[in-house]
Amino acid sequence: MELEPWQRNLIVLWIGVFITSASYSMVVPFLPIFLLQIGVRQGIAIWSGVLFSATFLASALISPYWGSLADRYGRRPMILRSGFSLFVAYALTAVVQTPLQLLVLRTVQGLLSGYVPNAITLVGTSTPQRRVGWALSVMATGSATGAIVGPLLGGGVAHLFGTRIAFASAAGLVLLASILALFFVQELNFTPAQQRTSVLADLRAAVHNRPFLEVIALALLVNFSVMTIEPILPLYIVQLGGSLHDAALLAGIVFSLVGIASVIFAPRWGRFADRRGFGLILTIGLLGGGIGNFLQIPFHALVPFAVVRFAYGAFFCAVFPALNGLVVQTTDKDFRGRAFGLNQSAGQIGTMLGPLVGGVASTAFGIHSIFWLTGACLLAAAALSHRSAQHWGPRSAVLSGTSD
Repeated sequence: MELEPWQRNLIVLWIGVFITSASYSMVVPFLPIFLLQIGVRQGIAIWSGVLFSATFLASALISPYWGSLADRYGRRPMILRSGFSLFVAYALTAVVQTPLQLLVLRTVQGLLSGYVPNAITLVGTSTPQRRVGWALSVMATGSATGAIVGPLLGGGVAHLFGTRIAFASAAGLVLLASILALFFVQELNFTPAQQRTSVLADLRAAVHNRPFLEVIALALLVNFSVMTIEPILPLYIVQLGGSLHDAALLAGIVFSLVGIASVIFAPRWGRFADRRGFGLILTIGLLGGGIGNFLQIPFHALVPFAVVRFAYGAFFCAVFPALNGLVVQTTDKDFRGRAFGLNQSAGQIGTMLGPLVGGVASTAFGIHSIFWLTGACLLAAAALSHRSAQHWGPRSAVLSGTSD
């Protein structure tokens, strides 16, 4: 049976998102370990937080601009722009010698990023509306599968050949994802915006759209919550029983368990969202994520900790597809590129602040304080999601009664 264009886009961009996510997760979880390898001995947690945050600060500042260009020229050009640029940035990262050089390249990566959010936007705008929830959840499995394969591949390559080879391998993968988009992705139903608006005008439009404003507020809070703990996890895994030599491999295995849970459960959450609405699914995912963080605190051995991480992933995998679905649900088509850009900026601000707060808090109060903080933030996000659901409705008019 011949595939429809939107189905081909979904397949190709799923592969591209999988590859791009794998390339990212091949190297990013191991930055704290790489710092040790290039001679940093003091302030590792702070350096790790700064390296994570620099990328996301740069991305937060530039994302509305890229979103405006996407509405004007299309999402496919933004995918290609990001992919080929990141190939160069990853390749250069393989040869850095100092933490300052690494910081500069991490900042450049943030300024040039955008493959995954633009791929999600393209799928969200070209898929028949009655299938949007399912399609976005399928895209989430691409990211999650990359998150499974990437840490295992990156950890294995770093273990056998060194972290620099892992960086170089990540560059090759993102180049492959860019080539796939170049030859096989077709942008559907795209009507260029008549003129580019300013970022301030886009922000004013967002402020006057209360349902959308609540979505981006949640995106900021959720990303902040998750990223308070993400940069610290590899160091915590070392404490749970791994040597520095084996840390990259063990961290890769534990990181991958959350991705495995996402691949298994995300499509099920997506089908549920198409029937019951994104708001309900978001609230359930946030509740499960918050409780899952609290449950990780009592375990001080690697195996039970990994089991709880898997259970956490089974619920939390519902969160980001639901947020993306709500961006589609609460905005007009001709604003959607800018909407995803603003949503990404909000998320990146949270992702920037999270590692800084996490690094400082873990240094001052111990690493277990981060699990308490993350769990509390996710439960607060669940409460906000439950309250906001009355503005989102169970299903928007966009997702019902609309022809394909």
